[in-house]
Amino acid sequence: MVRIPKKVSERLKKEMSRFQKILKKAKDRDVNESDTVTIITDMLAEVFGYDKYSEITSEQAIRGTYCDLAIKLDGKMKFLIEVKAIGLNLKDNHLRQVIGYGATNGIPWVVLTNGIEWQIYRIKFEKPVNYELVFTLNFAEISTRKQEDQDKAFLLCKEGLEKAAIEEFHDHVQSVNRFMIGAILQSDTVISVIRRELRKMTDGVRVKDDEIRRILIEEVLKRDTVQGEMVKDAMSKIKKAHKKKVKKASRRKKIVASEEPQPDIEQG
Repeated sequence: MVRIPKKVSERLKKEMSRFQKILKKAKDRDVNESDTVTIITDMLAEVFGYDKYSEITSEQAIRGTYCDLAIKLDGKMKFLIEVKAIGLNLKDNHLRQVIGYGATNGIPWVVLTNGIEWQIYRIKFEKPVNYELVFTLNFAEISTRKQEDQDKAFLLCKEGLEKAAIEEFHDHVQSVNRFMIGAILQSDTVISVIRRELRKMTDGVRVKDDEIRRILIEEVLKRDTVQGEMVKDAMSKIKKAHKKKVKKASRRKKIVASEEPQPDIEQG
């Protein structure tokens, strides 16, 4: 995780605490969507550090309709924000229009929020277009004393965006999760290690790879870590990484071989 500058950390502690009170009062009054947009605009400026007049844009056109807010840095749209009234529960169908716009215009990050709950999504540029929930923030539960909460808030900050913190976090989430670990546990390399250790413990009893894999899938791992698209995606990444490693090792061998001195051949 990118280190949070002291100045930003102090701002987050102060402003997150202040807006927790503002949001609670707004929730108690059940303010409408327009008033919620006003509060979120202030949060983007005061909590997350964006210039209200040059970096926060409103009502970005989406095929004849509009998304509520967008963040623009150096002339480029960085992420879109879909706002709902503070009393409304957030649902996936609220994202439909803004996801379509982001996909068409190459804007990968989308935020869905009602002020209290913030859901941060990344668009997958594939056919059909898809998206994934990367992380959430809940301002009703957030603690300014918890480093984890500050770290998540920093991902949305201007300073975090400039350091590509959210991209780094996303890469980490993609690599370190239950699906990836589940896929690694089923890989030939790990199965081989388990078989070897079992033979040591059972005085040479022979165990087949398929038997170990079956026990892992049926009795050790949870179903959602061995089935579904996320699992297939994780296994695909492992295979690609393995091929890349083999290819790199092969290139290295060729380079070493070419650099080795060749024996002199005596002329007869």
